Amino acid sequence: MNVSAAWSAAEAARIIVEAHEDHLARLSEVIRRAKTHFEERDWQAVQQDSAYRLDLYNAAVQGGLQRLRGRLGPALSEHATWTALREAYAPLLAARSDAELAETFFNSFTRRLFQTVGVDPAMEFVSLAARAGAYGPPRSHTLRFPARGRGLVPIVRAVFDGFPFAPGYADPDADAARIAEEVATQMGAAEVREIELARAVFYRGKGAYLVGQIHTTGGSEPLLIALTNPDGRVVVDAVLLTADEVSVVFSFARSYFFVAMDRPREMVDYLHTIMPRKPIAELYNALGFNKHGKTELYRSLLEHLAVSDDRFVVAPGQRGMVMAVFTLPGFDVVFKVIRDRFEYPKTVTPDQVRANYRMVFHHDRAGRLVDAQEFEHLAFDRERFDPGLLAQLLEACAERVRLVDGRVVISHLYTERRLRPLDVYLREAGSDAAREAVTDYGQAMRDLAATNVFPGDMLLKNFGVSRHGRLIFYDYDELCSLTECRFRQLPPPGDDHDDGAAEPWFFVGERDIFPEEFRAFLGLPPELLEVFLLRHGELLHVAFWHRMQELHRSGEVLDIYPYKSTRRLRPTVRRPRDAGASHPS
Repeated sequence: MNVSAAWSAAEAARIIVEAHEDHLARLSEVIRRAKTHFEERDWQAVQQDSAYRLDLYNAAVQGGLQRLRGRLGPALSEHATWTALREAYAPLLAARSDAELAETFFNSFTRRLFQTVGVDPAMEFVSLAARAGAYGPPRSHTLRFPARGRGLVPIVRAVFDGFPFAPGYADPDADAARIAEEVATQMGAAEVREIELARAVFYRGKGAYLVGQIHTTGGSEPLLIALTNPDGRVVVDAVLLTADEVSVVFSFARSYFFVAMDRPREMVDYLHTIMPRKPIAELYNALGFNKHGKTELYRSLLEHLAVSDDRFVVAPGQRGMVMAVFTLPGFDVVFKVIRDRFEYPKTVTPDQVRANYRMVFHHDRAGRLVDAQEFEHLAFDRERFDPGLLAQLLEACAERVRLVDGRVVISHLYTERRLRPLDVYLREAGSDAAREAVTDYGQAMRDLAATNVFPGDMLLKNFGVSRHGRLIFYDYDELCSLTECRFRQLPPPGDDHDDGAAEPWFFVGERDIFPEEFRAFLGLPPELLEVFLLRHGELLHVAFWHRMQELHRSGEVLDIYPYKSTRRLRPTVRRPRDAGASHPS
């Protein structure tokens, strides 16, 4: 490494550590503000910080690279430099409680500087080894509220005392009684021994969440207490007591939490005991460490390939006009590569598609937009691809997919959690499940509208069904802000010739949308269309969309709850600002 004697590899490695710590310090400041925003009901500030914190990581990496460039000069771009830096950096991680995050941060430097195909263990931290033993009790990051012979209501009151808020609780005694009643109803005769909760409050959107477990004579069960601040005092809005319900709150289709912690992996391991089916990568994402979540996802992919004979195959569903989509049968993820050319009537460009993915990354996903991870310069053995899929990729995505020395090299792709396309699901589902899916399909449109998003292409094939039965949108090529759209009523035809014309007899602008036409585009069979219209008929009228646009332009932040309305402990009161759009099914 061509570094002067006055500037050692250890000192250069320390610059990277300092950049990492600077990022964590800035992130901690944003997280501290989350509590204040919740207490003061400053929902606009919540939205601003949700987007702002996502750019802190890249800014820290860029700042570290600038410092290194000033010290190392041309040697910054030499592989030998980074081999030495990796060796000097590794010992600095030994005493860190966030060593896994620090490793990923180091890798971000090398990925910025080198277009490494696959990975380079000489200058990156890459491990296929099994994870070290999970953290277990006693845990440093939880608070315990023992029963001590008391009833459940006093225990819950102790919880409220342990998690104070500046405006106070509106009616803690009544809320404690509500929680106790819900626990008794769901847990039956089991006696509560202790409530254990993470010390940190999980903040997101207009909600705050206490997350942990109830330990009973019958075992341990998940516990999530959802808090809201509707009128200046904190209230308990819901209590969730199953892994599936808590998992939906931590969904890959929701924005990341603001949550303070010193030992991220310990928190992830604790959450994994509560939600054992939730992938480790998604838990890191949910906590706001999406870069390391991406690392965990990639490592799990390599592990799966190492222990299976799975081949990449075309993903189920209709062929996309913008993306080539494929999957591994035993790996719950889809891989999406932008096609070189888009078929008519698509008018977007690859740059616009990538811009839409960036928009979604910064936006409130409301449980309806799938989280996507962006990868560059991946390489896999040719034999791991179904021949038909490989032929399609080499023909349709030649700008991004090529064969090099027996490996398939993909310069750019997105990964998303695999979902069952709605059109496929409806063909396979029973009548009750199909009706529920169509009802939630309409609710998904409402929830997107409540966050100022219009999906553009609302065809069934662009929505997927999660294992929890949630409808999630995953086709972003025509997605846009709701306030950018012009919702219009269809003008009446001037004469019989206009009425039967194949083309519109009136001018249609690029952002013009005619809700009356949704009925034809949905492609629902008559019995399911009737279900949709019964619950969501107003989506076919401009009045609904104009009302939503007015709310967004006035600065309203609408309520969207990450649990079913039936789980709310208080009667649902429809407020003017809800506009009928924000209540989940």
